Amino acid sequence: MSSEDRKERRNKKAGVRKILVWAGVLCIAAAAALTGYNFWEDAHAGAQAEQVVSVLKEKRDAQAEEKDSLTSAVPTQLPDYVKNPNMEMPVTEVDGYRYIGTLAILPLELELPVMDDWNYTRMRIAPCRYVGSAYLDNLVICGHNYKSHFGRLNRLQKNDQILFTDAAGNVFRYAVESIDELSATAIEEMTSGGYDLTLFTCTVGGRARVTVRCNRIMN
Repeated sequence: MSSEDRKERRNKKAGVRKILVWAGVLCIAAAAALTGYNFWEDAHAGAQAEQVVSVLKEKRDAQAEEKDSLTSAVPTQLPDYVKNPNMEMPVTEVDGYRYIGTLAILPLELELPVMDDWNYTRMRIAPCRYVGSAYLDNLVICGHNYKSHFGRLNRLQKNDQILFTDAAGNVFRYAVESIDELSATAIEEMTSGGYDLTLFTCTVGGRARVTVRCNRIMN
């Protein structure tokens, strides 16, 4: 092999090394950018949820004051949902989305709005009702695995308390019974079992679902 051939081979190897180095740098930069975007998206979702909760509380308080002024002379009555548990849950609209209430996960210091119905776009804004009703004790709520939403459900423990307050101001208290991990396709298992409240979210990668089962605490 001539000296020119050896020089050409060295130049090719050097060129390949440079390409590999730059490819590695680009991969690291892309990963950093993706991580940064995920953090931003999580924080943005948390801020949105806080704003919606604040609006829902204001509207709920205004409705309660109006109702109190109309019924101050009327003896205390049972809530409508007790007399008719099959009734539709009332909703409050905020920014074009319909919400059935707020969810307070006390051990995680989280308070989140809950949308009336779910799809993937809505779940990026707030947890959503998957199926069921708080009035029929079969409410199932799904949420994105943002840390500011349902990403920390796996930290809950048995007997931890969760509150759901509907759009009319009725408060439902629950205690955690179990925390399970179900396969992503276990839809029937997710929505059955006789629990009063179920919360679930996907694990990272979406291969399974963290599922929290709760029963009501009756006053």
